[in-house]
Amino acid sequence: MVTYAATQTVKDTHSKALTINLDARRYGTFAEIGAGQEVVRWFFRVGGGAGTIAKSISAYDMTVSDAIYGKAERYVCRQRLQSMLDYEHDLNLNRLKESRGDHTAFFAFADTVSARNYRGTNECHGWMGVKFQSHPRDQDSQIILHVRMKDKENALQQEALGIVGVNLLYGAFFLFHEPELLVESLLDNLTIDRIEIDMIEFSGIEFRHVDNRLMSMKLVQIGLSGAAMFGPNGHVLQPAEVLHKRNVLVERGAFRPLCLVHVDMLDSAESQFRRDVGNDGGAIVRVMEVTMRDLRAEGGEVNRSDFLARAEMLAAAGMTVMISDYFQYYQLAAYLTQFTKMKIAIVMGAASLKDVFDRKYYTELQGGILESFGRLFKYDLRLYIYPFLDGETGGLTTVENLAIPPDLHKLYGYLVDNGSIRALERYTEEHLSMFSLDALKKIQASDPAWEKMVPTEVARVIKEQRFLGYRPNGADSDTTAVHERRSPAGVR
Repeated sequence: MVTYAATQTVKDTHSKALTINLDARRYGTFAEIGAGQEVVRWFFRVGGGAGTIAKSISAYDMTVSDAIYGKAERYVCRQRLQSMLDYEHDLNLNRLKESRGDHTAFFAFADTVSARNYRGTNECHGWMGVKFQSHPRDQDSQIILHVRMKDKENALQQEALGIVGVNLLYGAFFLFHEPELLVESLLDNLTIDRIEIDMIEFSGIEFRHVDNRLMSMKLVQIGLSGAAMFGPNGHVLQPAEVLHKRNVLVERGAFRPLCLVHVDMLDSAESQFRRDVGNDGGAIVRVMEVTMRDLRAEGGEVNRSDFLARAEMLAAAGMTVMISDYFQYYQLAAYLTQFTKMKIAIVMGAASLKDVFDRKYYTELQGGILESFGRLFKYDLRLYIYPFLDGETGGLTTVENLAIPPDLHKLYGYLVDNGSIRALERYTEEHLSMFSLDALKKIQASDPAWEKMVPTEVARVIKEQRFLGYRPNGADSDTTAVHERRSPAGVR
């Protein structure tokens, strides 16, 4: 994979802002709410701003902001950002396109941000975006993103926000033809210790061929975010908006392909989870999670076609998908609790639960397996366990008879007794023998038996798109070899 760092000499923020100011084509508006006007400040400071800045505005008061951009659900939200971009960009076009439209590519930059308040009690995050023309008289393109500021001081958060904004504008104007490099460039002159970007969306004429699911994965791949989400319609989602004030049920797997057993696990767990939280316990969000570890081939690279095939199969089944870099379950739990104070549950097979009790996965923790469990269950998280059927012996492994190392028997018993580990009360016997790897082998061997192992809608998309090496009537295929990895990631 060619990286941004390998193909570009990274410009400092001053140089990026000056380059934009000296580009006579670019002219537009900066509208910033919260955290000061940290982005436009760069363009005033470096010189030549009069050739770039049509207007700078900070509608800081909520009433004033509503009067200009219309009411929104919250002060800092995607809806507010979009209304700011639309309003300011349309205003520029209406006022200026006749006088200078033949030689000017107009843009509107906007952000609405909640930086650290005086008491340090607020969520430090914001929405940022740019709506722009690549060329004079061109159709519009747009990039929006959601940022989280990690610095502990307000001044440092403002500084980081300004740098990200300059990076976004520079990328939109000069890297729009290489969106993956544009995403990488957002980290220029910053580190992932200062900024997290957990959602990005490209749209418009220049990005008509961009798959935003790939861009979401890119955020996780380069460390800009620990996780990214997208819905069954393929649209990227901002995790906090999906998870806020909702109970969360997660199933982790490779889903290559999604099988009936995966759906049965999720349905059974949701039914039991609903009884546990009660009818008045709030909504439940179902999430299918794929870790970056399960997306990487042996060489460490991510196969884009393979990723999109999984995304399409999960979408066909109506699933909300999360891509995460949280291999350990306690890391996943910590991530989810940033966004909800409601109940969190994970459903997994009994074989995966056995892996969770394997000490080799916790050598990096000073407290080993005990520390990992302390972190995992401190959030009142619960594990729902689906039985495992041994295809060779015919034996059924459940919560009651799971083989645990003798020195961990008491710990395991404690977790079961207090309800942290719960056996699923309902499961479908004919699904117990279904495993993704078996279905995958049958698909690539043109064995029609695989169709009975996956949901009907998943079978349809596999055949229509020829995913996973499917060959109609045994036709030749140049599909690359299968790669699977056994891990506590819940692979079935």
